[in-house]
Amino acid sequence: MSVPVSATKEKKVCYHCGLDCNSTKISVGEKIFCCNGCKMVFELLAANDLGQYYDLNKTPGTTPPPEGTTEKFGYLDDASFQQQLLHLSDGKRATVVLYIPNLHCSACIWLLESLYKMEPGILRSRVNFLRKTVSITFDQEQLSLRKVVERLASIGYEPRISPEDIQPEKDRKSRRGLYLKIGIAGFGFANIMLFSLPEYFAGPGKIPPEFTRFFGILNILLALPVFFYSSWDYFRSAWYSLKSRSVNMDVPIAMGIITLFSRSIFEIVTRHGPGWLDSFSGLVFLLLLGKLFQEKTYQTLSFERDYKSYFPVSVIRVSGEKEKSVPLSRLRIGDRILIRNNEIVPADSVLIRGKGRIDYSFVTGESETVTKVSGDLIFAGGRQEGSAIELEVVRDVSQSYLTQLWNSDAFKKQGGAGITSLANQISKYFTAIVIIIASLAGLYWLFVNPEHALNAFTAVLIIACPCALALATPFTLGNVLRIFGRNRLFMKNSTAVEQLSRVDTILLDKTGTLTDTKKINVTFIPAPDKQPLSRDELCLIKTVVRHSTHPHSRRIYASIEPAVYDGILKRFEEFPGKGIEAEVSGHTLRIGSAGFVKGEGNEPIDPGSAVYIAIDGELKGHFRLNIQYRKGYTRLLKRLGERYKLLLVSGDNDRGKKILEPFFAGEGAMFFNQTPFDKLKLVESLQRSGRRVMMVGDGLNDAGALKQSDIGITISEDVNSFFPACDGILDAGSFSLLPRFLQCSSYGMRIIRVSFVISFLYNAIGLGFAVQGILSPLISAILMPLSSISVVVFTTVSTNLIAGKLGLKGYYGFKTNNS
Repeated sequence: MSVPVSATKEKKVCYHCGLDCNSTKISVGEKIFCCNGCKMVFELLAANDLGQYYDLNKTPGTTPPPEGTTEKFGYLDDASFQQQLLHLSDGKRATVVLYIPNLHCSACIWLLESLYKMEPGILRSRVNFLRKTVSITFDQEQLSLRKVVERLASIGYEPRISPEDIQPEKDRKSRRGLYLKIGIAGFGFANIMLFSLPEYFAGPGKIPPEFTRFFGILNILLALPVFFYSSWDYFRSAWYSLKSRSVNMDVPIAMGIITLFSRSIFEIVTRHGPGWLDSFSGLVFLLLLGKLFQEKTYQTLSFERDYKSYFPVSVIRVSGEKEKSVPLSRLRIGDRILIRNNEIVPADSVLIRGKGRIDYSFVTGESETVTKVSGDLIFAGGRQEGSAIELEVVRDVSQSYLTQLWNSDAFKKQGGAGITSLANQISKYFTAIVIIIASLAGLYWLFVNPEHALNAFTAVLIIACPCALALATPFTLGNVLRIFGRNRLFMKNSTAVEQLSRVDTILLDKTGTLTDTKKINVTFIPAPDKQPLSRDELCLIKTVVRHSTHPHSRRIYASIEPAVYDGILKRFEEFPGKGIEAEVSGHTLRIGSAGFVKGEGNEPIDPGSAVYIAIDGELKGHFRLNIQYRKGYTRLLKRLGERYKLLLVSGDNDRGKKILEPFFAGEGAMFFNQTPFDKLKLVESLQRSGRRVMMVGDGLNDAGALKQSDIGITISEDVNSFFPACDGILDAGSFSLLPRFLQCSSYGMRIIRVSFVISFLYNAIGLGFAVQGILSPLISAILMPLSSISVVVFTTVSTNLIAGKLGLKGYYGFKTNNS
C-alpha cells in the first residue's frame, strides 16, 4: 500500500501567524506564509528593520484583514467622534488610547512600542499589557487618527473601537462573559452532581448498567460546554504562556482540568467507572468564582484609588470679583478657574482670559510649549508657564486620568519595588516546581496504587497555587494607599509606599513646610528715605504676586486690601529660589530676595524673612514676614528625629535657627540660603553615601530635589501642588501625621512578609496531603480559592487594625487612639 506524498511531508505553518499553509506558493526565501497579508506584514517589518519581532516569539503575529477593508474606518474622520476618542489634541499633537484584542505576548508589546520606526508621524506608543491597550501620541500634521488605526490594522493589530470604549464606565459589560461562564459551570456542576447521586448512595454495581450508561452520557453532554467554554480562558492563557516559552500560573490549572476531563470521558466511554465529571465541573466553577472574587477586589481597590480617595489638590475658583480655593472634587463644568505659573490644568477647559503658554510634557513627554489664546481648548495635564490665566471648565475632573498621567514612565524613579519583584520571581519558579511534584506524585502512585495516581496528580496541580503569594503585595499596599488617602496623603502608587518604608533620612524644607503660610503676618518696611507704598504701587505689586504660587507671594497678595485692583500685566517671569520680574502698566518690577532685587553681593537689610521690592530699578523697601510654625511641629520633629536622620534645607535665611536647632542634631544638619541646585546636590550626596532619602517640601523650589530623592512629598495648602516629580501629596492639615504614615508603611511591609509565610505554609500542608492521593480534585478546588480569600481578609483586617493603632482612619473609618 502506497503512502500519499502529502502525508510524508512536514506540516507547513505560516512564519508570521502560525496558521496552516495550504501551499508553499506565498513565500520569501525559505519563509512560508498563509496569505499575502502575512507576507506583506513581514516585508513591512523587514523594510523598517523590525525583524527582531520574530526573534522574541515564534509565529507571534496575527493575520491582517483583507485588502480594502480599511474603508470601514471612515467614521474616524468625523471631528465630533475624534473629540470623544482623543485624550489630547492641540492641532499639532494628539494622544489616543486604543484597545487591541490581539495583544498577547512580548513580541506584540515590542512591535507596538516600535510603531514610530515604521510610521514617522507616530511620536510615541506605550502598551498596557494587562488592559490590552496601547497609548499612541502622533503628529496631526503628518497623520490622522484614521491613518493610525489603519496602520495598526495593516499589521494585524486592528483596535476595537465602539461606544463602550469611549465610556469607561461600561467596564461592567466586559465582565458579562465571566458571569456567563460561571453560570454554565455552576449549572453543569449542579446537574452532574444530581445525576451522580444514585451512584454515590447505591454504591458500585447496585445500579443497572443501562442507567449508569445513560446518566454517564448526560454527564458528558453537560460537561462539554464547561470544558470548551467555561474553561477556555485557562487553556488560552496556558497556550500563550507556553508559546512564549514561559510558564504562568494557568499552565498547571489547565493541565489539571484536561487530565480530569479526559480521564473521566475515558472511564465513562470504556465503562471502567463513573468518572469525575462532577469534580471537574465543580473545579471549574470554583476556579471561576475565585477569579471573579479577585477581579471584584481589584476593581474595588481601583475605584477607591481613582474616585473616592482624598486627592489633596486645590484650585482657585473665580466667581465675579471673588477668588476661592476649592478641592478638585467640587469643581464642576462651567466653573471659572485661575491657573497660575507652574500649576497643572486639572480638567479640559477653554481659555477665557490671559495668554496661555502650555507645557504638555506631563501628558506627551515632549517639553515643547504651546501658545494658546482666548477661546482655545486646553487639555487636562497641561502646565501653565508665565502669568496666570482664567479658564472655564468644559469637562468633569477625572482624578483617575490625573493619576494615570502621574504614573507615566517619564516620572518613574530608579530602584523599583523589591518585594514585588521577589513575589514575581517566586511565582515564576513556583509553577515549574509544582508541575514536577505533580508528575512525580502521579508516577509514584501509578506503580504503588493506580487508583490514587489521578487524584494525586490533579490535586497537586490544583491546590498548589501561588495566587495567595501574588495577591499579598498588591492587596496590602493597596489598602495602605487607601488608608493614606482617607487621611489626606495621596501617594502616586504602591511602589511609593514600599519606598517610603525604606527611608532612613528625611530632608525638610522650612518655608511652606514647617511654617504655616496662613498665619504669616506681613508688614511693609520702607527703604531708608522712602515713603510707604502708594495705592498705585500696591496695585502693581498685587498684580504681580497674584500670578505666583510661592507661599510668600500668596501671603503678600492676601495682605493687600481687596479694594486695591489689579493692573495690566504685560510680562511675567519667575526665577526659582530668587524671585519675580514683571512688567505691569508700563512699570518694571522685581520682587524677591535681596540679592535678586538689589544685586548679587548685597546683604539683606532685615535679618528675618523678607521679600524686597524694586519698581523701575528703585528699591522701595521690603515686606517682613513674621513666620509662625505649624501646630505640633515640636512633637513632630522630636518623633522623626528618634527614628531618622533629620536635615533642614531652606532657601530662606537662618532666622529661627535657634528655635529649630534642638531638633536637628549634629554639625551640618541645617542648611540655609540654599538654591534649588544646592538642594538637589545635597540629595545626591546623601544617596552616594548609601542613604535612602525622603524630601518634604512645597514643590516650588524643590522640584529637582523631589525628583532625585528616593521618595518626594509635597505639602498642599490651598494651592494646585500637583507636581509630576513628586511621589506623594500631603494636605497641610495632616502634616503632623507624617510619622504615623512612615510607621504604617513599615507595618505594611511586615504584613506582606507574614502573608508570604501563610502562603508557603498553606502550600506545604496542601502539597503534603495532595501527594498522598487522599485529597480529591474537588476538595483541592475548594481549598485553592480559600487560600486567596484568607490572604485578602488577613491583609485587609491587619492594615486597618494597624491604622487604628496608629490613630489613622482605616477603611471603616475607626481610630483606637491618637498616639
